[in-house]
Amino acid sequence: MAISRFTSALILSLMLAMTPTIGLAQNPPPVPQLPNPAAPNSPSDNPARDRMEKEMAKKANEERQAQLKRDSDRLLKLATELKESVDKSNQNTLSIDVIKKAEEIEKLARSVKEKMKGN
Repeated sequence: MAISRFTSALILSLMLAMTPTIGLAQNPPPVPQLPNPAAPNSPSDNPARDRMEKEMAKKANEERQAQLKRDSDRLLKLATELKESVDKSNQNTLSIDVIKKAEEIEKLARSVKEKMKGN
């Protein structure tokens, strides 16, 4: 009987000793979340970096505006040429040049639209 009581006591003490370990294995402690340095709109601790990012964004916006102006000017020129070509043609003829100009206008108009969206 003494051995069985000893064995029972040993098993019981081992079970009690393992209980906290078992609990941790089932529910691990939460991992602290580190702030994402690349997250948008997150305040930075580096004002020089913030200033440089703003300058780069401003430069990119100015470049996009310049491309929009060039593309819009080109679009106007092509549309004017297309109108002149259509005015010269009659109801029975439509030149391949007119179709090509219309396709070019369509492609350029889509490009301008995407640039205006900021893509």
